[in-house]
Amino acid sequence: MNLTSRELEVADLVAQAMSNKDIARRLGIGVGTVKAYLHSIYDKLGVRSRVQLAVLMINASQECTI
Repeated sequence: MNLTSRELEVADLVAQAMSNKDIARRLGIGVGTVKAYLHSIYDKLGVRSRVQLAVLMINASQECTI
């Protein structure tokens, strides 16, 4: 994955089923900024939804622990 460290943080929080509002609060950024990160993440990873992103992140984390 070619994500920045912040994009990786956002993607990880999406995988934890956090809303954009909750992610913004956790990271101390605006909801619009979270949306911008998500658009960038979707483009880089070729996903179209939060669900696809969450599945990808969960699968990636499971592969790293094997």
